[in-house]
Amino acid sequence: MENNKLQPDKTSPLFRRGDGGEVSGGAGSEVSFPFFIARRYLFSKKSTHAINIISLISVVGVAVATMALVIVLSVFNGFHDLVASLFTTFDPQLKIVPVQGKTAPADDPLLLKVRHLPAIDVATECMEDNALAMYQDKQAMVTLKGVDDNFAELTHITDILYGDGEFDLHAANLNYGTIGIQLAQQLGTGARWQGGLRIYAPVREGQLDLSNPAAGFTLDSLDSPGVVFQVKQTKYDRNYIIAPIAFARSLFGQQGRLSSLELRVKSGTDLGAVKREIKDIVGPKYRVLDRFEQQDDTFKIMTIEKLIAYIFLTFILVVACFNIIGSLSMLIIDKKADVATLRNLGATDKQITRIFLFEGRMIAAVGAVVGIVLGLLLCLLQQQFGLVRLGDSDGSFIVDAYPVSVHYLDVLLIFLTVIAVSWLSVWYPVRFLKLKE
Repeated sequence: MENNKLQPDKTSPLFRRGDGGEVSGGAGSEVSFPFFIARRYLFSKKSTHAINIISLISVVGVAVATMALVIVLSVFNGFHDLVASLFTTFDPQLKIVPVQGKTAPADDPLLLKVRHLPAIDVATECMEDNALAMYQDKQAMVTLKGVDDNFAELTHITDILYGDGEFDLHAANLNYGTIGIQLAQQLGTGARWQGGLRIYAPVREGQLDLSNPAAGFTLDSLDSPGVVFQVKQTKYDRNYIIAPIAFARSLFGQQGRLSSLELRVKSGTDLGAVKREIKDIVGPKYRVLDRFEQQDDTFKIMTIEKLIAYIFLTFILVVACFNIIGSLSMLIIDKKADVATLRNLGATDKQITRIFLFEGRMIAAVGAVVGIVLGLLLCLLQQQFGLVRLGDSDGSFIVDAYPVSVHYLDVLLIFLTVIAVSWLSVWYPVRFLKLKE
């Protein structure tokens, strides 16, 4: 029996490429023919002008949602990098702390072995605990950090000092305490105070005599080196006092012990490799923390905030993709006559379905590319000119304008998200709106 279906007319314009060559048969035409027709539909004028407008709105909607994702995630990256840069002036590159308890023996053979690693440039013993600071009639709970004399070599503390003195820990029989700028304001000491800053710490051993509560505390005092530090983080500027480690050990009753061993590696050394080597040496007895792990809570909060922003903006993208559904639905209705013609010319239902799939995917891809380009352009302008500012007056914030940092892995994630969400939204109108003759 003869097949009454018309065979494809190779001379038809529907079967010609844009370069004038005919579409060849076989597997290649399964993709090239639907793509060619979809491209013609995307840029050609429709019989109903509203379809062109809805298609344009679809592209704009996807582009705006994509641009918002790029900008918002880049701003979160900017704040992340800004906070990281502020912490690095005070925090060591690596910090070793005991897993159990607050302190460990300073002469632990494992720690001594770490000190003598070839990659270690500076190693500083630290004794850190809470205390009460009093100056005249004012008092505040503080974190007293006792450090070795080489603390200035370990960190960039000298870069964040303010006052007319220098960073000193002791001279003769005097112990100096360098305090945070906000703590100095709270206690009313200024950069240089007169007399001693009294430091109280609970006695570790024995029972408290309620008839004489003062006997339950150890008292010592610190003199002023004439400077205060400003990390521009409340955690440090409002709470910390840097003092000699001998002073801290005596105050807290922790002779011969340390709360952490802080390290700086030699320039050009692979920090990750050194960290892994130290972890192999100390085993499960100690934790080895880099700068981000030392501020784990802060960076976890920032990561969660960034993730929530990404999820909410993805929902907005899903809403924007409804425009693609509407555009494709109207296009399918508008092209019913063309569908019948294509069938008569020999096109299969699979090829016709792919035409409209490619149509929706091209709308999504164009919107994604335009949105990413616009987002990167606005991020560049913000970096160069600070168009969006944090406040009306200069000096009110650490930075005057919103910080922006483009991470290209984020850009790739955004592109994949937009394509995945948009292409899934295309599936509904093409698969569930029947393409009948």
